[in-house]
Amino acid sequence: MSLLEILLLLLVAGVCGSLAQAIVGYSHGGCLVSIVLGLIGALLGTYLARALGMGDFLAINFNGRTFPIIWSIIGATLFVAVLSLISRRRPMV
Repeated sequence: MSLLEILLLLLVAGVCGSLAQAIVGYSHGGCLVSIVLGLIGALLGTYLARALGMGDFLAINFNGRTFPIIWSIIGATLFVAVLSLISRRRPMV
């Protein structure tokens, strides 16, 4: 992969991660956190897609490797929802 393809992949992952944070309503970080959430969401989403026997919707091809946009958003949303449930802020007394 070239440098441009890696930067585009990180950009798409960042957008997917930030959309997932917006859907859940939980944001605990900046751009790097969104990129990591997008990449984790892509892994989790493709695992769910294969387990359910569903194909890729709206996938982007990066030099022979596909990045599933919809499954990345779904996987990142599930991951962010679990993170928000685990790390709820307790009210200060």
